[in-house]
Amino acid sequence: MRAARYHDRGDIRIEEIDEPAVTPGTVGIDVAWCGICGTDLHEYTEGPIFVPPHGHPHPISGESAPVTLGHEMSGVVYAVGEGVTDVEVGQHVVVEPYIIRDEVETGPASTDYHLSDDMNFIGLGGGGGGLGEKIVVKRRWVHPVSNDVPLDQAALIEPLSVGYHAAQRSGAKAGDVALVVGAGPIGLLTSAVLTALGVEVIVSEMSPLRRQKAAETGVAKHVLDPASQDVVAEVRALTGGKGADVGFECTSVQAAVDTLVDALRPTGVLTVVSIWGKPAQLDMQKIVLKELDVRGTIAYVNSHPATIELVESGKIDLAPFITGRIGLDGLVTEGFDTLIHRNETAVKILVSPSGRGL
Repeated sequence: MRAARYHDRGDIRIEEIDEPAVTPGTVGIDVAWCGICGTDLHEYTEGPIFVPPHGHPHPISGESAPVTLGHEMSGVVYAVGEGVTDVEVGQHVVVEPYIIRDEVETGPASTDYHLSDDMNFIGLGGGGGGLGEKIVVKRRWVHPVSNDVPLDQAALIEPLSVGYHAAQRSGAKAGDVALVVGAGPIGLLTSAVLTALGVEVIVSEMSPLRRQKAAETGVAKHVLDPASQDVVAEVRALTGGKGADVGFECTSVQAAVDTLVDALRPTGVLTVVSIWGKPAQLDMQKIVLKELDVRGTIAYVNSHPATIELVESGKIDLAPFITGRIGLDGLVTEGFDTLIHRNETAVKILVSPSGRGL
């Protein structure tokens, strides 16, 4: 089968590899669509980060570069391994793409398996990836999705789960006002979750296309342009001088952090969603005098069932966030290059590994 293989920084190759074997306790999936994630872009331009460098195998997967990329995937079950009785061939599914030690408790009551030692992600740390035609995944990490949800939209459930967990971490509740700085895919999808939960969302974003997406999809009640508007003043005006209850940093840009610290009300919560490749600064005196909470959030933990329900119930429409569909051969030229050099022109680009979806 064909797959996109990460060899090193700036070196991704479309190669022929063996199809994975379906073993006891696993599910074989024909990948329909896989999204290109900001993490994939970081690996390409700055990595290896999550990808184990060649010759340095990951302690759980035992793999090192080259590895198959892709962790935002949807597909159709083509086989189930011995012992799997609750998933059927032909069923539509998405993957919660974790690589976690077998002894870690990952049951429905767990709130921290995503923070366990040596955690990594399928499609980065090994285990195959969604940018291959087929993948085999342990049953625990496979989530059925209604056939009423188109498979291209289902590929966005993984990043939507990031937004769901971020909303949970923030403590946001219906009636709160949230400021989301950065309307890339994660910022937009976090806004979608917040709106579905009854939170009033204000988005600040430089890109006209992404501001337009935030407005036309209805995931934000107010959309601000930080290049021409004083975001802090606007937020205070919209909240009767109080400030936002919760803030979400979705850019990994210092100015976003500064804006959020100033725009939050006293005792507000600043939730850092983006992955930072460099240290940031906090004005600690402002944090102290306003008694702000600063919370990190990474990925998701038992978030997929509730996230899938938001989509299946129609509370969140994922279709508008898909701005491109490509095949494997265009991964770098049409996908990565666009999102790295012209990211203001796109939101989520999906890849059809087999080409059948194009």
